[in-house]
Amino acid sequence: MASDDQSNPNSPSSSSSNFSSTNPDHWKQRILIPTVLAGIAGGAVGLVSKHRKVHGLSAISATHASNFAIITGCYCGAREFVRVSREGKPDDFLNSVIGGFGSGAILGRLQAGPVGAARYSVMFAVVGSAVDFATSKMMPAINELKEKDNWLVLPEWSPIKILDEEAVAAKRAREQQIYTNVHNMKKEES
Repeated sequence: MASDDQSNPNSPSSSSSNFSSTNPDHWKQRILIPTVLAGIAGGAVGLVSKHRKVHGLSAISATHASNFAIITGCYCGAREFVRVSREGKPDDFLNSVIGGFGSGAILGRLQAGPVGAARYSVMFAVVGSAVDFATSKMMPAINELKEKDNWLVLPEWSPIKILDEEAVAAKRAREQQIYTNVHNMKKEES
């Protein structure tokens, strides 16, 4: 029976082996990358925070970035822990609900006590599941854009131009000529 599962690519065990807990790319994609992106988003939120004048821009940006990263890391870690424990698929939203409930309860208890644990657990479960659902719906469109060669086409009026090899060579020749002219002017002045 095990040999049948290995030979059949559509069997449940072979599809879950692509997302095994020992695959470092899976953990990087499902935990590390969202945590880093959340940290970057938190830093951006800190840049526009109304408290930046009181606490300082760097301090409030670092605080927001670390808080966003901690929350996202706990949520994603709990979601993956639940997925591995339940032996579920990565796209199972019950993993998101249970992981959000658990991580929200722990962080809420640390932050605001027993009442905060209840509030945070519901909030994490709802928001985390909503973000996971939205991400799962957007990923096919994002992957389709990535597969296209010219997914970013600049308008004609854009000052940014993509140069071919001849244009790059001509540009380098002009830059070299300008450099030698400026360098010669400095020699004449001294």
